[in-house]
Amino acid sequence: MNCCAESDTLTVELPQQAYSRRACLTCNGPSHPVSLRTMVLMLKPELLDQVEDRQYRFCGSPQCLVVYFSPERCYSTGDLRTRVGLKEKDDPLPVCYCFGFDVQALREEIKVKGFTTIPRRVSALVKARLCACEERNPSGACCLGELTKVVKSLMQEAR
Repeated sequence: MNCCAESDTLTVELPQQAYSRRACLTCNGPSHPVSLRTMVLMLKPELLDQVEDRQYRFCGSPQCLVVYFSPERCYSTGDLRTRVGLKEKDDPLPVCYCFGFDVQALREEIKVKGFTTIPRRVSALVKARLCACEERNPSGACCLGELTKVVKSLMQEAR
């Protein structure tokens, strides 16, 4: 069953065995667990009553509209209060949720300087324990890995 066939939240009934594979139940893409705290902070208020104390996973596939899923339920991009940069096509594309950096800021700095200091600045802030990834990043994880991938791609693009 494709739980992102419509923009509304759908109930999905799939065997627990399929869920334990750790792949998105919709696209079979990569996923990782997220805390219930992350879920509650990211979902639109009208959906909070649907969230039960169960393990949800974040779908890391850019092509899939599903953001969070469990064997019983999927939540798509339209169910969140925050745009998920990984799953969006139009600017602004968030890449660092704690400190507000987006792809355009990276692109502009690379265009002007030929490089970007943003990853170094974010890394220093993370090292100083000033980030709030679980609360601000829909993936519930630190953005440095994704930030590094985006910078690498933009640097190749700029050549």
